[in-house]
Amino acid sequence: MKVTGSSTEKTIWNYFIVKGMSPAGVAGLMGNLYAESGLNPQNLQNTYEKRLGFTDASYTAAVDSGAYANFVRDGAGYGLAQWTYWSRKEAMLNYAKKTGASIGDLIMQLDFMYQELKGYVAVFQVLRTARTVKEASDIVLTKYERPADMSGAVKAKRASYGQAFYDAYTTEKEVSTMSNSPLVTYTNITKNKTSPRNHAIDTITIHCIVGQWTAKQGCDYFATTDRECSTNYIVGKDGSIGLSVDEKDRSWCTSSRENDNRAITIEVASDTEHPYAVTDAAYSALIKLVADICQRNGIKQLVWSTNKTDRVNHVNGCNMTVHRDYANKACPGQYLYERHGAIAAAVNAILGSGTTQAPEAAPGAVQGFPETPFTVRVIVPDLNYRKGPGMSYAVKGQTGKGVFTITEVQDGWGKLKSGAGWIYLENPSYCTILGVASKPPDPDPADVLAEEIAGKVKGSGLDPEDILNRVEKILGVA
Repeated sequence: MKVTGSSTEKTIWNYFIVKGMSPAGVAGLMGNLYAESGLNPQNLQNTYEKRLGFTDASYTAAVDSGAYANFVRDGAGYGLAQWTYWSRKEAMLNYAKKTGASIGDLIMQLDFMYQELKGYVAVFQVLRTARTVKEASDIVLTKYERPADMSGAVKAKRASYGQAFYDAYTTEKEVSTMSNSPLVTYTNITKNKTSPRNHAIDTITIHCIVGQWTAKQGCDYFATTDRECSTNYIVGKDGSIGLSVDEKDRSWCTSSRENDNRAITIEVASDTEHPYAVTDAAYSALIKLVADICQRNGIKQLVWSTNKTDRVNHVNGCNMTVHRDYANKACPGQYLYERHGAIAAAVNAILGSGTTQAPEAAPGAVQGFPETPFTVRVIVPDLNYRKGPGMSYAVKGQTGKGVFTITEVQDGWGKLKSGAGWIYLENPSYCTILGVASKPPDPDPADVLAEEIAGKVKGSGLDPEDILNRVEKILGVA
């Protein structure tokens, strides 16, 4: 086989590298997926196309629409891994429905596969630690895919497919093609770095440099300091942009090796006192730089959350982190921290991925909620409600302005009492928390007792009037 360098190949490779699998592990897995489906997430097993009367695309569309209802039990292999057994197909179909994605969606299948692989403990462990492609390829073949033919010849062929991916995506040539921003106005590369980074770039971490410096001053500092610190880029007070560590290398910036291996780190010139404000020129240059980084590294949307757990675990697509997540520091200062939601929105507008929905959170976001049920006032006409509590779930509609009752809260998302879906609650520019919903008054105890007695009388089959007369005599009210 020949590696094509297609976006699908790169997406699969980067996805599993980001998830912590070793390069050999990812290559061994991809070699098997290539043998099964040619890395086509909509692939219908060839021998079933004539039997069922479908092409890859028409089968996918029919399952998605519900027009074809035998997906689970038809025995046809489907998707990247050619899922065939009914329980695995049923689990994938349910996962697609839960997330609102097509059954043939690449990312949905990768998410499902990753969760499924966790259940294959031995396979999952090898994929995370494998040092040879053959080691990973063989265990995926025999313990995960398990086709009818698992002969030595098949093992060799699948391992050769995996080796081709490994050679294409782990060579020095491949790593060195990682580019730097053309917006750079000054370069002075520091020795304080780790080369190369061991993770695909998928995160942005913005810092404040605590000094109103130019990019040149910042770069020269990191190039000469005895402190073991650095950053990929410096944004100066005048809007200048400096390169201190190449993007292909890891800076020493965030008190976290894991974060710095996956993040582009940016120091922005700022005041030296709280709230560490930055100039308009620096802020504008920062937006342009971050958008450029995202465009060149395939980051399609920037997602910010005010929840630290979301940030450090990259929950709901969150791909912006801050220094204070990993150390007892104020960095990036309150001025920039409060503007991360706005930065994400501005960058997304440049990327073409912006929506009328605000980022996950915004400055001044609500951190706690009343006991459910409680009410909220939506103050914009186009607040999206989603199928589930997260940005990865499909948008089902928009609320319009008004007061709504929330019956459940998960990770800052509230479930609408109507059952229509979930709305995000932590952006006060879109949604105001009102308080505990009014409850009906407690029933009169006499009414409760009367209803109990009436129920027993009806169930006895006796004359109600006779029983009423006897009760009155007993109570002395006759």
